[in-house]
Amino acid sequence: MNSSSDPIILKRDCQAALIPSGEPITLLAGEPVSITQSLGGSYTVLIHGNLARIEAANADALGKEPATPQKAEETGPLTEEAIYGVLRTCFDPEIPVNIVDLGLIYDLQITPLPQGANRVDVKMTLTAPGCGMGPILQQDVTDRIQSLPGVGEVDVILVWDPPWNRQMLSDAARLELGLM
Repeated sequence: MNSSSDPIILKRDCQAALIPSGEPITLLAGEPVSITQSLGGSYTVLIHGNLARIEAANADALGKEPATPQKAEETGPLTEEAIYGVLRTCFDPEIPVNIVDLGLIYDLQITPLPQGANRVDVKMTLTAPGCGMGPILQQDVTDRIQSLPGVGEVDVILVWDPPWNRQMLSDAARLELGLM
């Protein structure tokens, strides 16, 4: 589901993050919100003229079923393809395109650890350097990678060189955004 313009009355107080500042706020029970984006398990809502991101764990405040994180089944050695697969379920809260197709993932490295698991290092950027959603997206990326079997450690760092630009969009993203 990408969006719904019908207002929803919040069923309970819930935590959210203002977009684009990332500032934590509490949305109060009884407040009307409109879902503008529902992708990757989180919800972007419009409330009093502001956008806010509600995590999947608070979906019940919207009257939705909370997504239950599932550990991926053991399917063999950890691969870049598996990591990119879970990263394609992570979405920018303002743009209905996953972070891989947005071109936000600059580098991904898998390093075997002595105890048998793997360390995954990711370098990523944001569409705008001043966006306060960086730490939230970093945590989202970390959580999704850690859901994969064979992952022992994850380090996700934000980088600004090269600066992100629209040329980094995949063809799928350009098509989704009407740029083709």
